[in-house]
Amino acid sequence: MAVVKELIRTEADGSISFGNHRLETKQKVEDFEHDGDQYKVKTFKTMTKLERNGLFVYESVPGTSVLNFRETEKGVSFLVEGDEDAQITVGLMEDTEYVVYVDDQSIGGMKTNLGGKLNLSVELAGAGEVKVDIVAR
Repeated sequence: MAVVKELIRTEADGSISFGNHRLETKQKVEDFEHDGDQYKVKTFKTMTKLERNGLFVYESVPGTSVLNFRETEKGVSFLVEGDEDAQITVGLMEDTEYVVYVDDQSIGGMKTNLGGKLNLSVELAGAGEVKVDIVAR
């Protein structure tokens, strides 16, 4: 299982990895700098949350470990792992339609709300790492 022991880190490819779904108690890291932005992560077995410059980026219930999280103008991509199926919310552009891919299979189009949040469920139990790509239409 690929937990992020330091809770958040920068990867060699410029992406970030964060979260530890194995923790029994909530832990957090504040003021983690990456590409000029300040990140805050809170994580443990029941929840993982990421903020950038005080704004919502990612949340999962229950907690997950997220690897190679990358944001572009067209969307986000990451690998996610957890012990149970997870409800994931990602902060994107508001009122925009995206196509969501889980392990390279389209699960359809989804539109963000006025707050820019997109919700999806990912089957993680026994799956290992699951690739998620969210791409603007």
